[in-house]
Amino acid sequence: MSRADLLAQWHDHLAQGLRRSPHTVRAYAATAARLLDAVQAQDWSAVAALTANDLRRHLAARRAEGLGNVSAARELSALRRLIAFAREQAGQPDAAPPRLRGPRIKKGLPRPVTPDEAVALAEMVSDNAAADWIGLRDRAVLLLLYGAGLRIAEALSLTGAVLPLGETLTVCGKGNKQRVVPLLPQVRAGVEAYLARCPWPVEREAPLFRGAKGGPLSQGMVQKAVAAARALLGLPETATPHALRHSFATHLLGAGADLRSLQELLGHASLGSTQIYTKVDAAVLLDVYRNAHPRERGQA
Repeated sequence: MSRADLLAQWHDHLAQGLRRSPHTVRAYAATAARLLDAVQAQDWSAVAALTANDLRRHLAARRAEGLGNVSAARELSALRRLIAFAREQAGQPDAAPPRLRGPRIKKGLPRPVTPDEAVALAEMVSDNAAADWIGLRDRAVLLLLYGAGLRIAEALSLTGAVLPLGETLTVCGKGNKQRVVPLLPQVRAGVEAYLARCPWPVEREAPLFRGAKGGPLSQGMVQKAVAAARALLGLPETATPHALRHSFATHLLGAGADLRSLQELLGHASLGSTQIYTKVDAAVLLDVYRNAHPRERGQA
């Protein structure tokens, strides 16, 4: 079996078997290609035999190339998935996975979740789930928080009545006040990928997001999944599900959205609640200035 055959099988498993997003498939395929080149593996048995020390050496080389902490954590997650798949293909599905710690993160001041970190968090939650459909479910919820600005309670209160999904979504917020939010193609695709794998029937009056036993998904389960994922990525404790909604607002404001439009998207009763994001955005810009301006760097 050639290297190309291994990569083709891995690609098909991710894209068709797990229904991962094109972005994740590309990233995981590239990670696999780098590992296969590094260890010169020509079949799944060779990949399945890799040890924690093998992975540690490979990741150390990647860190020497400048790989950051969040990217290193995602790469480690991809490698664990690859080896688990390799062991299934080699007839060793019950073999214990290599035990390897993620990168150590220096604790610092809380910082906003960047777009890359928001995507990384959603993908890590998906990869870290006990079952593929649960991973797709949790990823879809987080995409709704970051991509549509929903509160977690709003996302979990959605029912089958919102289907089929279109370019907008009607949300019932605080005080039973309804609002219409745009639904990005990536967010819509994430929800549809979950629905395609959900083992429970989609019913008009039933919750869209189901728990493992078929009941309504609780906020606590989503928060627990995010806590585990942010630890693996080295993100601060402020990277909560609700922080994704804040990041949605901050990034839109930074891109030029006006406060009135943002107020409608977020479902705030008063403009005063929305104005807090002008301070958050100003703080982010000041951070960028201090890190980028030559004179500021010289005085640091």
